[in-house]
Amino acid sequence: MLAKYKSFVVIVLLNFLTSNLGQKIKIYGPGLQPKNIVMPARYFVVNFTSIDEYSYSRDLISNFAVEISGKSLKNNHCRVWANNLDRKDGTFIVRYKVYETCTELSISIYYKNKHIPDSPFKFEGPIQPDQCVCPEKDLDQWLKQYQCPLTYDQIEMDLKPFQNLVMKNQVQKIIKNYHKPESTSFCHYVIKNNEIYRDCYGKHVGFNMFADNILLSLTRKVVLPDMELVINLGDWPLVHKDSEPLPIFSWCGSNETLDIVMPTYDITESALENMGRVTLDTLSVQGNVERKWEDREDRAFWRGRDSRAERLKLIDIARAHPDLLNASLTNFFFFREKEAEYGPKLPHVSFFKFFDYKYQINVDGTVAAYRLPYLLSGGALVFKQDSPYYEHFYGKLKPYEHFVPIRRDLSDLPDKINWAKENDEMAHQIARNAQIFANSHLLPQHIICYHAVLFLEWSKRIKGEVKVGKDMTQVPQTKFECQCDTSVEVNHEEL
Repeated sequence: MLAKYKSFVVIVLLNFLTSNLGQKIKIYGPGLQPKNIVMPARYFVVNFTSIDEYSYSRDLISNFAVEISGKSLKNNHCRVWANNLDRKDGTFIVRYKVYETCTELSISIYYKNKHIPDSPFKFEGPIQPDQCVCPEKDLDQWLKQYQCPLTYDQIEMDLKPFQNLVMKNQVQKIIKNYHKPESTSFCHYVIKNNEIYRDCYGKHVGFNMFADNILLSLTRKVVLPDMELVINLGDWPLVHKDSEPLPIFSWCGSNETLDIVMPTYDITESALENMGRVTLDTLSVQGNVERKWEDREDRAFWRGRDSRAERLKLIDIARAHPDLLNASLTNFFFFREKEAEYGPKLPHVSFFKFFDYKYQINVDGTVAAYRLPYLLSGGALVFKQDSPYYEHFYGKLKPYEHFVPIRRDLSDLPDKINWAKENDEMAHQIARNAQIFANSHLLPQHIICYHAVLFLEWSKRIKGEVKVGKDMTQVPQTKFECQCDTSVEVNHEEL
C-alpha cells in the first residue's frame, strides 16, 4: 500500500517495456501525491511514447482508460470525478476532482482492458478535497511537500526595495497617493491567525474576488504568517520608478514601475477553478488541440478586441499578407470610430481552434496580453511583441528558445512568419520548447507555489504587530463538511 508505492516520493516514475506497445511508459505529476498536494483538480501525466512522439497511434485513446476510486469514512465509495486529456502525441493528462475526504484512493490505468504493470496505484489518506480547511501548521514543511521552489528570481527582484516596513505607515501613504476612486481600485488585506480581512478603496472593487480566492485557497492548505499587503485590482501597475517605492502587489509589471508582481488573476482563477467553471487553462488547452504540427495550417492566427493601436496594425498586415496571417477583431471599444475601417467584427472563435494554425501572435492589450500562458501551452510557435509589460514568468522566457520576438510596431512580423515557414523544424522545436516551459512553470501547482513563496517572503519584509482594523471586512471560508483527522469524524464548518 502506502509503503509499497511510496506516495511521498516527489515523482512516481515507472519505466518498463510492454509487449503491447514496445514503448516505455512514464507516469508522473503532483496527482500521484494526493495526500500532500491538495488542489481543486489533481493531475498527472501518462506517457506511452516518451522516446518518439511520431510513434503515436490514433487508436491509443480508444485502448487507454483510467479508473479512480476510493473509500470514505462513511462508506466504501469516495466521490471522485476524473477525465482524460489526449495530447495526441502519445501522452495523456489525467485530471481528477475529489469531493469528500477519502481514507484511501486507488488509481487504475488500463491498456487494452488490462492493467499496466504495477497498476492499481494505492494511496492512504486522508486525501482532502480542496474545500477542506485543514491547514498544515508548518509553512516550510508544506512548501516542501507541495514541491515548491525555495524562491524565484522575480520575487527576489520585486521585493529587493522593501525591508523592515511598518505597514501602517505604508498603507497610509498608498491611500494618500493612489486612492483615486474613478481610476484606481485596491484592497488592503490583513492575514491574522490565518483569517483574512480587507478594506477596499475605489469605485470598481469587484475584482477583489480574485485576490480573495487565492488567499482563501492558501489558508485552507497551510497556516500563513500574519501579514498585511495591498493588492491593486486594476490591470495597470501603479508605482512609477520615479516615485517613492511603496509596496503594491499587481497582476502585471512594467519596465517603468516597481509593483510586486503576482500571477495574473486570469491564470490564477484557471488554476483554482480547474475542472470547474473555468474551461480555459494550461491543461485543457493541451487536451483540446485537434491537429498535430504537420497538419496545422502554416499561417499565423489572431483574434481579440481593439485594446491597443498595434492590434489595428495587425489587421492592416493581415489584409496586406493574407497568405501569412488570419487576423480579425472581435469587438470594438477603444477605437469605435474606426469600426467601419477595421471591421466588420467577427464572432469569437474557440481558443482551442486557434491551434489549427502553426503560428500564434501575442500582442499587448491594455497591458500584457494575459493569453500568453495558454498560447505557450498549445504547441504553436508564438510571435511575441516587444513590450514594456510583463507577467511573473516573463523573466524565464528566452527569445528563439520559447518564442520568436517581433518589434513593438509589428513591422517585422511578415518577415518573421516567412522565416518560420522556411525553417519549419526550427519553428517546431521552439513550439515544443514553449510547451515544455508551460508544463514546467505554468500549471496549477506552479501558480499556487508562486503565491505561497511570494507571501512567505513578503511576510519577512514587514515588522511590528499585525492588527486587524476595526472597520475591516472578514473574508470567510465557505462552509464545508470535512474530516481533517480521519481517526475521528468531524463536521468542520468554517466561520
